[in-house]
Amino acid sequence: MKVIVIGPRGKMGKLITQVAASRDDMELVGAIAPKGRDYIGKDLGTVAMTGFELGVPVTDDLENIIDSCDVIIDFSTKEMAMEVLDLAIAHKKALVCGSTGFSAEEMKRFEEAGKQIPMLYAANTSKLVNIMNKLLELVTATLKDEIDIEILHDQWKKDAPSGTSKEMGEIMAHALGKELSDIAVYGREGESPREPGTIGYHSLRAGNIPSSHTVYFGGMGERLEITHHSYNWECFARGACDCAAYLEGKGPGFYSIKDVLGI
Repeated sequence: MKVIVIGPRGKMGKLITQVAASRDDMELVGAIAPKGRDYIGKDLGTVAMTGFELGVPVTDDLENIIDSCDVIIDFSTKEMAMEVLDLAIAHKKALVCGSTGFSAEEMKRFEEAGKQIPMLYAANTSKLVNIMNKLLELVTATLKDEIDIEILHDQWKKDAPSGTSKEMGEIMAHALGKELSDIAVYGREGESPREPGTIGYHSLRAGNIPSSHTVYFGGMGERLEITHHSYNWECFARGACDCAAYLEGKGPGFYSIKDVLGI
């Protein structure tokens, strides 16, 4: 597959470039930086620190090179992601997006894009996180109102709650037959007894932990905790490339990493 990476200097874009460059089934044909960056025009291998040049210059004009690719991998900002989405639709290119922080209306645009292009959105591309999501669904669907649910996440990024923890909450809310927006509680202060049937969110910001998520299921006299820790972002970069490879030969559709993993 011929791949264009968005944001090759970012923490995810850099690792995605490194992983894609190491794969025999992928060829990097372009990389897009935000306008004004001092590394525009430099070799992608140098920018992403692959250890060797790739013969591909970094540019700030996706429309100029988009027709050379089969798939775009975008883990940039939500503002840049919306521009990339519009161009992917216009040029009928497969798109993997892992950016987060979108509104419900913006997410609807990604879903609608699946009617025209192979579109895969994943708030978290870690295989183990997505297996954890299946476990969360199982526990919630089995115990329903017998348990209280609290989510604690620690992530070195701006979003609070994180895109991953929002996805976890949505999975569990749907297993309860509810919408997360109706039952989520974000932090507590003062006298704040627990409201039955809610999902509590707590956000930590400490050091440079890439991503840690714990879901607490509180029962009477017992508690179950399911936790995932990532030690670095490589697991997400590998997952992103697996998502891109999955789209090869696929028709239009709104895909998820569940499709990639077959779960």
